Amino acid sequence: MADMFSLPWKPLYSQIDMGESIDLDSTNTAFETYAVALTIFFTVSVFAFEHFLDHRQAKAYKGTTFPQELELAVSKIDDGKKRKGRKDGESKSSESKSESKEEVVDKDQPILPQLRDKFTKSQVYGTDKINFQMVCAGYNLVETVVFLMLGFMPYAWDMSVDIGETYFSWTKEDEIKISLVFLALTTVIGIVTGLPFELYSTFNIEKKHGFNKQTLRLFFTDKVKSTILTVLIGGPFVAALLKLIKWGGDYFYLYVWAFMFVFSVVMMTLVPVFIMPLFNKYETLPDSELKTRIYALAEKINYPLNKLFVMDGSKRSSHSNAFMFGFGNNKRIVLFDTLMEQVEDDEILAILGHELGHWKLGHTLANLVVTQTYMGAAFYSFSLCYNSTGLYRAFGFTAGTENPVASIIALLLFFQTIWAPVDKILSFATTLFSRYNEFQADEFSASLGMSAELQTGLCKISLENLGAMCPDPLYAVYHYSHPPLVERLSAMRESEKKSI
Repeated sequence: MADMFSLPWKPLYSQIDMGESIDLDSTNTAFETYAVALTIFFTVSVFAFEHFLDHRQAKAYKGTTFPQELELAVSKIDDGKKRKGRKDGESKSSESKSESKEEVVDKDQPILPQLRDKFTKSQVYGTDKINFQMVCAGYNLVETVVFLMLGFMPYAWDMSVDIGETYFSWTKEDEIKISLVFLALTTVIGIVTGLPFELYSTFNIEKKHGFNKQTLRLFFTDKVKSTILTVLIGGPFVAALLKLIKWGGDYFYLYVWAFMFVFSVVMMTLVPVFIMPLFNKYETLPDSELKTRIYALAEKINYPLNKLFVMDGSKRSSHSNAFMFGFGNNKRIVLFDTLMEQVEDDEILAILGHELGHWKLGHTLANLVVTQTYMGAAFYSFSLCYNSTGLYRAFGFTAGTENPVASIIALLLFFQTIWAPVDKILSFATTLFSRYNEFQADEFSASLGMSAELQTGLCKISLENLGAMCPDPLYAVYHYSHPPLVERLSAMRESEKKSI
């Protein structure tokens, strides 16, 4: 579910003087009185804006006319396929991939008629998702306001202190241990309140539209595994983070920043290799023409591909995907088995050309740099507010020079209030950056001579996944990290015209 608190007050930004902490007590005497009210106001304002966008998207899903722009773009793809004709022996391996399974996409037929046939189903699927999303957002708003007004966070902290004192004889010196109990309590509450929504989404909406393949047993097994991993990894991580804040003095943010960087790199390495296999089965792609062609593509652009896997994504969902991971000369590619069922070999190559484009064009490194810059700025800003007591008193905590608030509370309040407006803005900026990168990666795949195959592959994936065919423009700009299908197709067609 959503964060407990959302967004806050703007006078702080004009008070920041590089290198000096912000004293909320001396700069804003009304701070403690109005902080919670301002937080609620900003939370409701963000909800109202996003609810407005949701309604626009819901209205777009009610449309019954197939989008003309998409029809024009896809008709040109079909015309190109007719002119090109079918190559001898093309995609034999993909044609035999699922002899016993009824294909949703007829790979030999034009795409436009199939998109037309799926348009109504796509609209209904989108309507169900957006309506459910609005219900979730409404619940999150109520939860946020109620928790704020009832003082849930101070209550949960006091309960954690009582548990520590009663059962373990902990004192103030055991702040980190108490903090872990506090996080355990709030995590359990989050799981309980979020579980009904997860179950409905998975076993009602996704199942209704033919995507969910999970059983209840698998769902809860995943939930238990995730919770255990959260405890085993998250507990030591939080403990180390809090220890660094206490130990680091005035420049603790530098140590925290370095720690976050190392932790991120380690997790990027360990998650695909050790953690993801706990949930899915990874098998080496059998020797085949497709495997040979993928390695040839990687070699062509000097991508040090070390291993190539197929993942049983169909175990949980019929949605498809592909991704890459690894550092240095130990690169790996993972294909969902659903992707291999849905598209032909040439289209898989084109889709991988897109993914490899992200690496070749430096998008992967750029995202890492952006993320680490964000973390550095966030923790530096937190260091400016860390010793200010007004923020903590405003939300029901007793805080003073002799009785400083717990570091975990300081962190949560900072990121859920003062930093939240900045996070919203930066989140939107990264969404725009991601869309720009997607266009570039499409162009890279096209530069390898696979523009037509990428276009047909994207159409088939959208067809199989009931992707939105006519999303509301404002909603798409605000929420979509990947451009809508019609925009990507049009961009590639324009690029082809320029290259002629």
